[in-house]
Parts: sequence; structure tokens; C-alpha cells
Amino acid sequence: MKQYLILFLSLLLFSCSSDNDELTKEVTVKFNFTQNWDGTVIEKSDLSNTEYTNKLGTKLTIEKLRYLISKITLTNGAGVETIFEGYKLVDITESENLTFSPTEKISEGAYNLSMTFGFNNADNFKAGGYADLNSASWDVPDTLGGGYHYMQLEGKFLNKNIQQQGFAYHTIGAYNSTTKEVEDTSFTVDLGTISIKNNATIEVKMNVAEWFKNPNEWDLDVLNSMLMPNYDAQKLMSANGKSGVFSLGNISQ
Repeated sequence: MKQYLILFLSLLLFSCSSDNDELTKEVTVKFNFTQNWDGTVIEKSDLSNTEYTNKLGTKLTIEKLRYLISKITLTNGAGVETIFEGYKLVDITESENLTFSPTEKISEGAYNLSMTFGFNNADNFKAGGYADLNSASWDVPDTLGGGYHYMQLEGKFLNKNIQQQGFAYHTIGAYNSTTKEVEDTSFTVDLGTISIKNNATIEVKMNVAEWFKNPNEWDLDVLNSMLMPNYDAQKLMSANGKSGVFSLGNISQ
């Protein structure tokens, strides 16, 4: 009888162990960054070709769109964070720069997904900087506080005189020319809860129209260039970025 009991307990433990192994299966995730204008997809072929209309009725075209994402984080129900190493400089002109594939694996389950737009100040002013970003002309001049861009959005618009004019909507840390300090205007984006069951590709969507819309309706006739040294403009752009520019898209797994 004792031998049967030992055998039963051994089988039970083996079964539980097998179940736990199945429940803690490790998977990989990949992030796919897409861009749109109020739901209309923006692709490389649209650059300099497709005309958009912002909240104030200004017609514009986009010629360049690059932005940096860092600290992509998955937080489980117990509050344990997985912060993926590295960062991604998304460039709409290069298809390989629209995806980020971390090497770390995670356990399947439910997570809250968040990320940082740009670098926070600790990463922005990392000793030695980032060689790849320097070579990509992503660094900010020391006269404007140094560090790195968060985004470069450039194009042309029809000004109030119905003449075509260039704009450069560049976001960086807000540089205070009086104190010579850089205020951290990066921000954390909370994309909500996701369920990961297998290797997954997660779409992160940027609605470019939102940069000109909410809460600050952007007047390109007034604010179209020289925005990097403009402390107040950087604060306004950061506020607009926080208000719905990014959202969670499709999850394939």
C-alpha cells in the first residue's frame, strides 16, 4: 500500500511540474511601428506626395518622419517589470527601422505595455553618448543643451498667403537658455493590457495628426521652424504627444 501511495504522489508531482512548465512557457515579442493620419496609413511612398489637412485646416505634406522609442516595458500582474534592452530609432523611409525585436524572452501571460517617447534625461545624457545615433545625425547641438532628438517631423505647408513653406517640427528636451538646463519633456506612453500566449508581433500606432491637434491646435504660420531653442514650444509639443498620439494596434501570435 505504501509503495502505491509513493507512486501516486510521484505521478501527481510530475503532473504538476509539467503543468507549471506549460504555464510558464517562454515566448518572444516583436514590435511593429506604423504611422497614420487620423486612420489613413502613412507609408514611404506618401512622403512629399500625399497632402494632409491639420486641425486648423492647414494643408501640408510630410517629407521626413523619424522618432525614438526607449524603455519598452511589460509589467505583469504582480508588478514585476521586464524592460527590454536598447532603443529604436524609427524611420519611415527604411522598412527595417519600423520593427524592434528584443532578444529577451518573457513568460506568456497578461502584461501592461508601456514605452518612453524619446530618452529620459538619464539616458539622454548618458556618458559617452550613442555612436549609432551620432552617425544618424540624431544628436542635439551643445548650444541647445546637448543630448538627442526625440522626433524629427519635416515637410511643407501652405501658409496664410497660399505659398508653400517648409516646417521642421523637431522635439527635444526643453532647453532653458537662462538657466542652461534641459527639462525632460520625454513621456511615458501607457498602451494598456495585452495577453501574450505565443511568440507575438505587437503593432504600435502613431497618429501624426495628433501632433497638431490636442490639446494645442498647432498654427504652422506661427510655429514652423526654430522650434528646438523654443522652450515653450517644446512644452507644447510634449503635451500634444501625451494626448493620444500613440495607441495599441493589432497583436498577431
